[in-house]
Amino acid sequence: MTSPAAGRMEHMATTEQAAERSVRPFADSRLEDLVVITGFSGAGKSTAMQVFEDAGYFCVDNLPPEMIRGLMELFVHEGSKVERAAVVSDVRGGAYFETLVAVLEDLAALGLRHRVLFLDADEQTLLTRYKETRRRHPLAPGGSVTAGIAEERAILGALHEHADVVIDTSGLTGAMLRRRIADEFLPREKSTRLAVRFASFGFKHGPARDADLVFDVRFLPNPHYVPELRPLTGHDERVVEYVAREGKLDEFYSHLEPLLDFLVPQYVAEGKAHLVVAIGCTGGRHRSVAIAEHLAERYRARDDVWVEVGHRDVDKAPKGP
Repeated sequence: MTSPAAGRMEHMATTEQAAERSVRPFADSRLEDLVVITGFSGAGKSTAMQVFEDAGYFCVDNLPPEMIRGLMELFVHEGSKVERAAVVSDVRGGAYFETLVAVLEDLAALGLRHRVLFLDADEQTLLTRYKETRRRHPLAPGGSVTAGIAEERAILGALHEHADVVIDTSGLTGAMLRRRIADEFLPREKSTRLAVRFASFGFKHGPARDADLVFDVRFLPNPHYVPELRPLTGHDERVVEYVAREGKLDEFYSHLEPLLDFLVPQYVAEGKAHLVVAIGCTGGRHRSVAIAEHLAERYRARDDVWVEVGHRDVDKAPKGP
């Protein structure tokens, strides 16, 4: 027989749970995961959406923020069978997009579990992608893409701070981006293989973004000042020979490679999925490219890492001395 005191405690607990459900009505929903994808136009949101579609998520593209809550109300309804969903919301929503931060805060207050993926990219990358696809920027349909990017950057400033995961897609191929998103968001079996990306860049074009380790190799001989080598890149063996001619390159490898050999297993043990090793020289066309390629070739022989290589600035035209 239940005592009066126990009965009162049970009633209080039931009352508190009912109050919790009234304040946070989405807390007990069947929807296990909601991913809100946003960021810059041209930064890879369509590619991101494909990752979640392939993983069985219910996906909606170009959803104005004010409609997100309405859609979620359908998903959390007792008869809904949707357990995982992903939506893209960006500046194509026009003036409505500026309410996205408030909508995300509202979802959190209602108890809905969600994550925000923000895709970023530097201005040159965005310009190049628009030039290649000949698309119009949604904020500058009849004007300058540069102006559209600048306006979008101002709008996205506050949203960037609310992101759970920010991925800079500058220099990433579609396959690299898909793998990165899958590792960040999708459940996977514990893996002993680490995805290592060796990325070259030029300091004069800006710092390396999204890098875990950065090595400055501007102390090595610079082929830029040799007229016959200047038009070449670090892919050319003549450039490699010039950089190595004083012996400093081999000495650099004798210190760097043991360091990376030590670090890689530590990152694997920690459960890290990606490691970005950035190599920087002045212009990003000669020394850094040669070294990134050398390291990629060396680590491809290992069975505990997946190796990727990228060269952010290798195609930037060299200027005279």
